Amino acid sequence: MTRRVLIACVGNVLRHDDGFGVAVARALETAPLPNGVDLIETGIGGMSIVQRLMDGFDALIIVDAVDRGEAPGTIWVLEPDVPAPNSLDRDEWRGLFQNLHLAEPYRIFLMAKSLGALPPIVRLVGCQPEDIDAMDERLSRSVAASVPVAANRVREIAASLLTPVAS
Repeated sequence: MTRRVLIACVGNVLRHDDGFGVAVARALETAPLPNGVDLIETGIGGMSIVQRLMDGFDALIIVDAVDRGEAPGTIWVLEPDVPAPNSLDRDEWRGLFQNLHLAEPYRIFLMAKSLGALPPIVRLVGCQPEDIDAMDERLSRSVAASVPVAANRVREIAASLLTPVAS
């Protein structure tokens, strides 16, 4: 069985550390990815990830700046728990999807799941930003230093997902 993995990097390069995902995409582009791995960088147009997922993937890795209250530059890998789409009422859906340009991972996961396009394996590689509100095209030092670390971690995860599991 051939597995397909989609790596999707999101963020706003004009808002300081929010450009983390885009910087990781650029780092990943410096060397070929294994066969079966597709890389997209969507900027703030994250809903285009859902469109790509409709092509059929076995795994999704999203890379983004995510505030979890840690030290800036901290990298983690999360396995998100995506609720059943029918567990949200109409007002919750309306609130979440009134602006489809927002590329927050939770929205992407939920929309993909509601369309039956969310792969069974989902990982979020996140980085704690120092500042995502400043209008600056440069990453903070701590977040910039984490870009190669995150890129290596994404490559490792993708490679492990391509490796067949022993039966």
